[in-house]
Amino acid sequence: MLRHNCLAFVVSMQQEKIFTQPTSKLQAHSPNFPVQSDQAPSLCIAVIGATGELARRKIFPALFALYYSGFLPENVGIVGYSRKNLTDEDLRSIIASTLTCRIDHRENCGGKIDAFLSRTYYLNGGYDNREGMLKLSALMEHIEGGFEANRIFYLSVPQEALLDVASTLAISAQTQKGWNRIIIEKPFGFDALSSHWLTKALLSKFQEKQLYRIDHLLGRNLIENLTVLRFSNLIFEPLWSRTYIRSIQVILYFDGYGIIRDIVHSHILQTIALLAMEPPISLNGEDIRNEKVKVLRSIRRLEPSNVILGQYKATSDDKVDVKLNSLTPTYFAAVLYIDNARWDGVPFLIKAGMGLIKHRVEIRIQFRHVPGNIYHDRFGHNINLATNELILRDVPDEAILVPDSYEHLLLDVIDGDNHLFMRSDELTAAWNILNPVLQEIDKNNIAPELYELGGRGPVGAYYLWAKHGVQWTED
Repeated sequence: MLRHNCLAFVVSMQQEKIFTQPTSKLQAHSPNFPVQSDQAPSLCIAVIGATGELARRKIFPALFALYYSGFLPENVGIVGYSRKNLTDEDLRSIIASTLTCRIDHRENCGGKIDAFLSRTYYLNGGYDNREGMLKLSALMEHIEGGFEANRIFYLSVPQEALLDVASTLAISAQTQKGWNRIIIEKPFGFDALSSHWLTKALLSKFQEKQLYRIDHLLGRNLIENLTVLRFSNLIFEPLWSRTYIRSIQVILYFDGYGIIRDIVHSHILQTIALLAMEPPISLNGEDIRNEKVKVLRSIRRLEPSNVILGQYKATSDDKVDVKLNSLTPTYFAAVLYIDNARWDGVPFLIKAGMGLIKHRVEIRIQFRHVPGNIYHDRFGHNINLATNELILRDVPDEAILVPDSYEHLLLDVIDGDNHLFMRSDELTAAWNILNPVLQEIDKNNIAPELYELGGRGPVGAYYLWAKHGVQWTED
């Protein structure tokens, strides 16, 4: 006998991009530059802020993984730049302690690590960035040997140093013999005004196509595969509208990040844009970003009445940096509406928080009931409380063979694929959605609701869902 009609299709997004079939030569994957082992590098990568934790734990290991898999030229040049007084060997020793080979990449692991480290150099840039960038350019020219080469600059620097580093880099370190691409770490401003001035300053030095604003969460397999799921699937694409979908939930439980100005502004709004956008005219990055910004501009400005903030009950033993007497939110729930023909009236529900019952990256798409359902009286409960769902879940395998999101995104930068990187007009549109709530938070007009560490979050979020006619569903 049927007990209920809640049918969930769980789609687990694993390593489905380029890493399913590693190639030994970069040109088999990308025609952007040749691999010629008998010449100087055709690509040089500078990591600015090379001795920081992000560079040690994420950037250099991701670069090595790409190098091992054949997605970087064998003779790539990698320069670590910071203010510390180190040598090439010092940097290589620091990097070596973080490098590993995946389970499926054990062959010649030690040899590959040695080859990678031999292509890595260090430069003490000093405290004058103008002079430091001139030295960086000279070192890169020396490594390139006068040949044509492209350059990537990864700015892993504090926000307060970003504009000075970027400005001097633009003047003193760009090559004239190939393309230059600049990777910028979050945050991209702290509100609409600061983001506007940051963007204006960057665009006075670089072209938009050179800028890659990186959010490593957007490199997760779930997000990378959303466009494939939508636009190459005859089952789902015809259903992707208000006609068949009654609500969408985007859920992200995590540790260690800012909630609204980081996770919601960048990651969650970008996820919604990819979910809700119209089909682009091509898979070109700019065509995809054109459709994303249309969605973001169609989202209503978020009203405080449609927001629930939470803060978990911290103790002195907790590792998350939250003061016991502060109003710093550790949880954010909200309901968004997209005012266009495809999504009119469909609530998009956001849940993001830390200190919750378990880590989760998930999208839940709830479908409308079948008209005239003949099983209406067979379920033993109110059919309106049941729902059919499509669940898209990123369930990362913790084994070492799983590609890190930094690898995905760094390879996208090399390829010039910018569809997962926020364009300036996307930044503006996203801040405009959040501004009303951020202003109320800054005035202390919205108080976070306390919730238990390791629990399911504030009770108020359940009432918010109910107010918008949505069933709260969570495994």
